[in-house]
Amino acid sequence: MEDANHKVEQPLTLSRKPFSAIQKGAVVVLTCVVVIVVMFGLLSRKHSDKVLGEATERAAIPAVTTLTLKATEQQSELVLPGNTEAFVDAPIYARTNGYLKRWYLDIGGRARQGQLLADIETPELDRQVEQARADLQTAQENEKLAQTTSDRWQKLLKDDAVSQQETDQYVSDLQAKKSTLNSANANLQRLMQLQSFEKVYAPFSGVITARNTDIGALIDAGSGGSPKELFHISDVSLLRIYVSVPEVDLVSARNGAPVDLTLDEYPGKTYRGTVVRTSDAIDLASRTMRVEIDLSNPKDEVKTGAYVRAHFKPAANSGEHATQLTVPANALLFRSEGLRVALLQDGRAQLKPITVGRDYGSALEVLSGVKAGDKVILNPSDSLTSGAPVKENSGRGDQGR
Repeated sequence: MEDANHKVEQPLTLSRKPFSAIQKGAVVVLTCVVVIVVMFGLLSRKHSDKVLGEATERAAIPAVTTLTLKATEQQSELVLPGNTEAFVDAPIYARTNGYLKRWYLDIGGRARQGQLLADIETPELDRQVEQARADLQTAQENEKLAQTTSDRWQKLLKDDAVSQQETDQYVSDLQAKKSTLNSANANLQRLMQLQSFEKVYAPFSGVITARNTDIGALIDAGSGGSPKELFHISDVSLLRIYVSVPEVDLVSARNGAPVDLTLDEYPGKTYRGTVVRTSDAIDLASRTMRVEIDLSNPKDEVKTGAYVRAHFKPAANSGEHATQLTVPANALLFRSEGLRVALLQDGRAQLKPITVGRDYGSALEVLSGVKAGDKVILNPSDSLTSGAPVKENSGRGDQGR
């Protein structure tokens, strides 16, 4: 019974069935898909890396703005600064000591030549003049007495009534009295001349630009100290303008050449001046020559001391080139080897040494180193080297002056 109630347990075994053809094909297809996906990913990543590298290289190439140089047919005028000065300018001093009694013209007043400007009161000098007149009168009386005595003794000498020695003494005394008379007369004239300086007159027609005295002020003619200027007068009907012209442009500043003058206070208005003289010598420090321009100023529009721009016209027979090249100032590179500009040639920057001529402020004349048609790089980097690759911006322009 016991054997009947218990079942005999059999070991569990798994049976392996072989893959079918369909299953094998699915595995192969799946494997190919995986391989293709992996290969595509690798190729795609490699392409992306290549594209990224090319983009990085392109981004590393600096973009530059260029300007095509053109030769100009007309020469630019030379503009130089200058200052106006009165044609005649003089301080007026007193020639006698005293006190200012009255003045007649203040600053800005227009004086005519010989017009009275001030009166000086000179009590001490007036007394000296009176004394000199008295001394002159005494000398005249002494001279008359000596003349009478000399004539009388010469007559007595003819009658042998007196000796020759006594006669010579009286004749010599007459000569001494005449010398004393001349001295007294000269002293009176000197004092009267000083007395005439009590009145201060204008030496020429002009404008009073300064008055440095007032009524009651002590006037010192300069004895025992430096004299004090009473008035300052300027003739502004004709102005002088002094300009320092560079040595290279002296041919445009010849005597008689017309010069246009402009002032900031009169925009759009031009005055015509003329070169009248030059210093005829070049200053070794600045390599310039001092040139004087005269400007007629009958209406007193231009004031003395004004800042003026002088526009010199190029000389027709200067022998300069009919055309010229200019480069902007922001295209220059200052290197230890000298002045350079960067040109765009075949996608690369080429540094070229140049020789400059006139400086126009925002641009400079180029004498050698570049030619018309060259593309000059604007605002080049200080680190830019010759042969470095660059790319050109679309916003480039042409230069013409």
